[in-house]
Amino acid sequence: MSSAGRSAPSRGDLVAAVTVAMVLVPQSLAYAALAGMPPVHGLYAAAVAPVLAALVGSSPYLQTGPTALTSLLVAGSLASLPDLTAIEYVEHAALLALVVGTARLALGLLRGGIVAYLLSQPILTGFTLGASFLIAASQLPALLGADAAAPNPLEAAVRAVAAPGSWSVVAICVGVAVIACTLLSRRVSPLLPGALLASVAVLAMVHLTEVDVDVVGQLPSGLPPLTLDLPFSAVPHLLVPGVVIALIGFAEAVSISRHYASADRTRWDPDRELVGQGLANLGAGIFGGFAVGGSFSRSALNRLSGARTRWSSLFTGLVVMAVLPFASVLSQLPTAVLAALVIASVLQLLDPRPLARTWRYSRPQGLVALATLALTLAFSPSVQWGVVAGVGFALAVHLWRELRLDLDQWVEGDLLHVRPQGVLYFGSAPALETRVLEQLADHPQLMRVELHLQRLGRIDLTGALVLRDICRDLADAGVHVVISGVQPQCRRLVGSVLGEEGIDHTHGARASTRPGGLHEPGRAAAPTAGDTGRS
Repeated sequence: MSSAGRSAPSRGDLVAAVTVAMVLVPQSLAYAALAGMPPVHGLYAAAVAPVLAALVGSSPYLQTGPTALTSLLVAGSLASLPDLTAIEYVEHAALLALVVGTARLALGLLRGGIVAYLLSQPILTGFTLGASFLIAASQLPALLGADAAAPNPLEAAVRAVAAPGSWSVVAICVGVAVIACTLLSRRVSPLLPGALLASVAVLAMVHLTEVDVDVVGQLPSGLPPLTLDLPFSAVPHLLVPGVVIALIGFAEAVSISRHYASADRTRWDPDRELVGQGLANLGAGIFGGFAVGGSFSRSALNRLSGARTRWSSLFTGLVVMAVLPFASVLSQLPTAVLAALVIASVLQLLDPRPLARTWRYSRPQGLVALATLALTLAFSPSVQWGVVAGVGFALAVHLWRELRLDLDQWVEGDLLHVRPQGVLYFGSAPALETRVLEQLADHPQLMRVELHLQRLGRIDLTGALVLRDICRDLADAGVHVVISGVQPQCRRLVGSVLGEEGIDHTHGARASTRPGGLHEPGRAAAPTAGDTGRS
């Protein structure tokens, strides 16, 4: 396969690439600052990542590069490594990108794209809301022009807001103007590069006037530096954060690729996308950048601008690379502009409605989302542990629900009907056995039991063994047992286990035992109210 797919590049790909690059350049500076990196390293990541992602990826629209969520995760991951110098911080961020890239590349080569679905929607809903709040909070000091440095974004925001005497009127005006211009341009046309226009206007103002405002500072010009002289001894400390970033960042790419594949009625391959995203992160790490992911806003802009193939992504990286020799021009860009760009990018994510909908649809899953949100904020700045804890909480809720087996039972004369619903496995099977024995103890007249299994979606080995034990124990007690409605996917296992007790289970027909567990071929009980939906 060619570097950007079998299709030849089109004029639309080139136009889209230039359009996206105009947005990506100021965004990459802002996201680098969010990640705690010198801004120029955002340009390095923005130049290399789109080119490498285009080599293998399957989506013609996906734009890879620095993103707000990934940058926050980078900052949180490195916050757990104290006393890093500025150079060491950059080196550890590059190493983290290599860890993320290796994880994604390995998953892609092993065809593990399905892992993208391990992060449930409630987890992503809670994390996205919490992370967006932290991202906005982390930019408040720069937006206000206040010096309120603190490792925790919430603490820094509170310090900045609580000290109005340290605010800069110029920084606030610049920041508010950039946010307004960025948001208004989206309303006018998605193709209007409001972020770039606002950045250029402010940059011109700084050059033409002598306003007192904090600026980015010196930006080295030139191509990205190639280096592998990294602190590889820190890999064990970055392994868990790297895997978390790999999964969360890829969830964004999956959402983008799947959305546009559905809109265009085309195929897409999550495994190829994993490999492409893996290469993008490896390249970003080798060339002095940091972890990257798929951007929904830039991918949407790419499609609207006329992109048709992955050449658009490759061209985007080349355009950014062409800007690098002139990066010093951006050295007078106020830091308030970068803060405003970051805030503008996450404002639409500060929406509690998805969380409210999750709560309305399912209280247990709503609790998962709320717990992930709370834990993300509580673990700040190490927000990756909020995701890990959220996954643990989601698994606990799932296990709690799976342990519950809904059971309907009713008595007709000397016949007890029991209809379980759910999954009969090692965690829930004992509940079925306990309920049957309790009913027999409460109703001494019962001489027959019918188990209606048509509402069981799955039966594991322990579940089948419990069924066998029920048949054996009740047969010894002189109670006749009938089993009906075993689903096709469970018949082989259940038939094998119960067959040892002389219980006929072929074709899912009713199987019965007499006292003593003797086999009764061909015998079936008459239809009961349980088979007609009675509850």
